[in-house]
Amino acid sequence: MTRHSSPDTSSSGEDAIPSSSSTSSRPYRTESSKAKENYDAGRAFVDSMYDSKDGPRSILMSQKLGRVHSNAVLPQMSPRTPAANILDPSIAPPPLSLDGNTTEDEDVLGMRLEKEIRKMMMRTEISGGEDGDDELRRIASALTRCMELRDKYMGISRQRETDNPRNHRNWEMYPPPPPPAWRDYREPAPSVEVEFDLGKCKIPTADPNGWTFEMGADGIYAVRDREGTQVASAPSIKEFYTDLEFVLDTVSDGPVKTWAFRRLRYLDARWQLYVLLNEREETLQSKMVPHRDLYNVRKVDTHVHLASAMNQKHLLRFIKYKLKTEPDRPVIVRDGKTLTLRQVFESLNLTAYDLSIDTLDMHAHKGAYHRFDKFNLKYNPIGESRLREIFMKTENFVNGEYFAQLTKEVISDLEQSKYQMAEYRASIYGRSRDEWDKLAAWVVDNKVFSSNVRWLVQIPRLYSVYRASGAVQNFEQMLENIFEPLFEVTRDPSSHPKLHVFLQRVVGFDSVDDESKAERRLHRKYPPPREWTDSKNPPYTYYCYYTMANMCTLNQWRISRGLSTFVFRPHAGEAGDPDHLAATFLTAQGINHGILLRKVPALQYLYYLQQIGLAMSPLSNNALFLVYERNPFNTYFQRGLNVSLSTDDPLQFHFTKEPLMEEYSIAAQIWKYTSVDMCELAMNSVIQSGFESQVKRHWVGSSYLETGQTEVHKTNVPLCRLKYRATTLEQEHALILKLVNNK
Repeated sequence: MTRHSSPDTSSSGEDAIPSSSSTSSRPYRTESSKAKENYDAGRAFVDSMYDSKDGPRSILMSQKLGRVHSNAVLPQMSPRTPAANILDPSIAPPPLSLDGNTTEDEDVLGMRLEKEIRKMMMRTEISGGEDGDDELRRIASALTRCMELRDKYMGISRQRETDNPRNHRNWEMYPPPPPPAWRDYREPAPSVEVEFDLGKCKIPTADPNGWTFEMGADGIYAVRDREGTQVASAPSIKEFYTDLEFVLDTVSDGPVKTWAFRRLRYLDARWQLYVLLNEREETLQSKMVPHRDLYNVRKVDTHVHLASAMNQKHLLRFIKYKLKTEPDRPVIVRDGKTLTLRQVFESLNLTAYDLSIDTLDMHAHKGAYHRFDKFNLKYNPIGESRLREIFMKTENFVNGEYFAQLTKEVISDLEQSKYQMAEYRASIYGRSRDEWDKLAAWVVDNKVFSSNVRWLVQIPRLYSVYRASGAVQNFEQMLENIFEPLFEVTRDPSSHPKLHVFLQRVVGFDSVDDESKAERRLHRKYPPPREWTDSKNPPYTYYCYYTMANMCTLNQWRISRGLSTFVFRPHAGEAGDPDHLAATFLTAQGINHGILLRKVPALQYLYYLQQIGLAMSPLSNNALFLVYERNPFNTYFQRGLNVSLSTDDPLQFHFTKEPLMEEYSIAAQIWKYTSVDMCELAMNSVIQSGFESQVKRHWVGSSYLETGQTEVHKTNVPLCRLKYRATTLEQEHALILKLVNNK
């Protein structure tokens, strides 16, 4: 990075400090002028560090620059901020006399107007309107109890970020992340690439404590020590459904819904007022940050499926290339006969010249709206499942070689952009126990590794299909196929070395399928998985509970061994019953979509209070369930929910080779986002992601995990925006606590 000179305070731009004669005659200084002077002094300090004999000291420079920006923040629009702080308390602005008339200068009038607005905000009533003190106490107590229940499940399932050993400072990453591109913020650093070598991976030995595991009658794996004592625990299904019922009763209670709706409306109004008073200050602070802008801050695609990670043009180009260079390679077996790639296309009466985007027909057009079945068919090139098997499967006649090459090309595009990351979803179906080993072998043998990529494992809710085909006889067998290999590799990583290496890069589990399917309660009391032999699919909440419950014992064992743990981040709230969102409130660290929160204000308010991550995909929703202009993403963002933008399925919804930037650009055009808004969304995506803490510290802030503080010179999110978000959330929690304790 080249050294920047101090800003020119004599410029006539919009953000420049006025230098007219009327300004110089004032007996006081505005906060804006003081902020500019503070920043100039800080920049002079930074410049002097570059000129020092010992060279620049990047850590000290970073700390000093952070303090410079902190001093440049105007007093925030918060009921906790004294209104007197708007002006310099030592000097009062008297009326100015112009042409013999006693009038107020425009700046002074604006300052006094701002002061009156802040006084009005300080008088914000929290009585709740028509509700009495007892009713308010009951509402606050119910919301507090809901948050305590979520904390209980996050604690026992070890999904908190600080629980994961991969976020400890002594965690070893192999291959290591690339070094900073700039040495001491001034000179480009040499690039160092470390190629993955399985022989250099450290594989731990078997558990020295001699712990064992077995599937219990309740459908949850039990972990026991040598004496047979159970050393890992999970909540019972009765406890889960009791707690879930309490959450559902709370969010459907009339007074709670009314009160939560009013608080959300208050957050809307507060945001509008904040923007009115601070938009110019945000722009000024953003311009002060060197090097960073939307393109140069890290952003993570927190929800993207591996099978559709490429765009249509990329897939078309790859298919044509293989058809021209490897036409005689055997690729599939049909009806006992092995077919070459040429023979496959001859059976379709197509040549490489005939192929086009229209021929592939993989984009989700109008016909897929509210038709998830038709959308799933869009995964088949030219409508042929055999082409999907050849080019887009990890397990096929060519051992997923084509799909690995295609995936590595997509990852190469990510690495070239440098600042874009992704968390790809690969599928484990639960039909057989060797699925994990096959997926791990595909990743390791083809070296599908990158510092820009982490993995989630998606589990389709397709028990009814497997039961009908005879692949499983009951739901317990599906759970065993999913979780038993994970318990085996936890007990002895050397028994599945490739799976152990792959799991070091797996963030957690996702649950996927069509949420809009009707769920009819066939049982008054749900049977345990061993007795679920019906061909009907279990409900969404049943899947959530058994995924979370088995994660509880698995994560507790893995933490005792110093191995990485997993989180639960399912699809929820895309369509169907809003009750799904109540289940994920208890069981999931974060969710994908969540657009149905707009229909449940109390639950939306709880998601805000707990800052549960929402990886939203407006373009995907626009094609399937909700038109773009009605998407609640912008409302969630303004209110302060922890939202990020993601692509979901670039193959079906996007047209460019940078689908994530396509999401950002369309959102910015539709909702008039500023650069600060988009940088905040990018920061949220990094915090929501499962990348290791040592990587996140470099991306957003050196102490973000311990203090929650990010650094403006890493994220380009001004401190005034961060302070507004923090104080608003803190005030809501303080309000609930005050109502609970209001005897």
